[in-house]
Amino acid sequence: MTEETVPGSPAQPSGTRLSKPEFVAMMALLMAIVAFSTDAMLPAFPEIAGTLSPGAPNRVQLMVTFFLLGMGIGTIFAGPISDAWGRKPVILGGTALYIAGAAVCWQADSLDVLLAGRILQGLGAAAPRTVSMAMMRDLYSGRQMAQIGSLIMMIFAIFPAIAPTFGAQVIALAGWRAIFITFVLVASTGALWLWIRQSETLPETRRTPLRPKSLWKNTRKILSMRVVLIAITVQSLALGTLFAMLSSVQQIFDITYGRGEYFHFWFAGIAILAGSSGVLNAAYVNKLGMRFIIRSVLIGQICLSSVSLLLLWSGALLSNASFVVFLVFSLGVFFQNGLIMGNSTALAMEPLGHLAGLASSAMGAIGTIVAVLIAIPIGQAFNGTAIPMVTGALVLACLSRLAMRSMPERA
Repeated sequence: MTEETVPGSPAQPSGTRLSKPEFVAMMALLMAIVAFSTDAMLPAFPEIAGTLSPGAPNRVQLMVTFFLLGMGIGTIFAGPISDAWGRKPVILGGTALYIAGAAVCWQADSLDVLLAGRILQGLGAAAPRTVSMAMMRDLYSGRQMAQIGSLIMMIFAIFPAIAPTFGAQVIALAGWRAIFITFVLVASTGALWLWIRQSETLPETRRTPLRPKSLWKNTRKILSMRVVLIAITVQSLALGTLFAMLSSVQQIFDITYGRGEYFHFWFAGIAILAGSSGVLNAAYVNKLGMRFIIRSVLIGQICLSSVSLLLLWSGALLSNASFVVFLVFSLGVFFQNGLIMGNSTALAMEPLGHLAGLASSAMGAIGTIVAVLIAIPIGQAFNGTAIPMVTGALVLACLSRLAMRSMPERA
């Protein structure tokens, strides 16, 4: 394997690094553990509801949000620990915790036990998700980091595309419990790849000891920056829209439009098309800038959600036409996240290279936990129509656009 020295910030450790294509692919796989853990579960909703929660099928949505809640909590610790101990040990330890949570879910005999296992999975998944971002910041900065992030998101998009179809096939062959075995296999592959191929990106000379007072001081410093606060706000609202969609999309396809049998194929199509957002961002972020792209996407999302809500609320559409409107709206939600997340993260991280792990944790933890708190009521408001979902997306996009008006032009 040919290796090259990866360009990046002057503070990066010396020596050889993985080639850029291999680094991007490995980071995408590690970060895709989260997407795989949510999207592969979606086709299992009816079976799990019938087995563990027949009297309250909406509670099955919590499998998604509880996993994400655990991830948000775990994110608080993953970054600071990686700043003190290095990136690789934290990612590998988090993966082991994730695998333990998958084992609990596999053997769960009640929805409550399953949800406990999902929280444990989320706690473990926080490490590869968060520390991978810090690892990228160790090697890249600014618009170059945004470009690398877009390439990772482009590959990352493959997993949401195949996960529901893969999950549906696993259910058909071995039942819904077997999905958790596949989670173990995917996580183990990413961990082994990292362990064997990637050198540590944070040398001991640049590590920050775990000191509570220092952590609190640095956290306050990070959160005192307006660019960081606005980026967290925009991420929280965008993720809230995405999490609400993930929670209720299977039910909308199945109950609202009667297309549950082929849901995984429709979802794959949406994910593949939405994946083009990474290609688009990688091509234009250096020319247009991160702020311009985020603002433009939010304006587009406001327009799309407004038109979709009017058409669906009017009741004038035939069933097939209503379904097409919801498909286009769904594509817009996923496309929005592909353009907002990487750019807002790069904006916030640009002045924080020396605190990359802590900054990644603070942003990820606050953004994810707030997003879960937003998503749960939107998902639980499902009433047999797509109107609660579209209304929530419109409100959140308007709030995001309002926040971006205060984004400073320079960090």
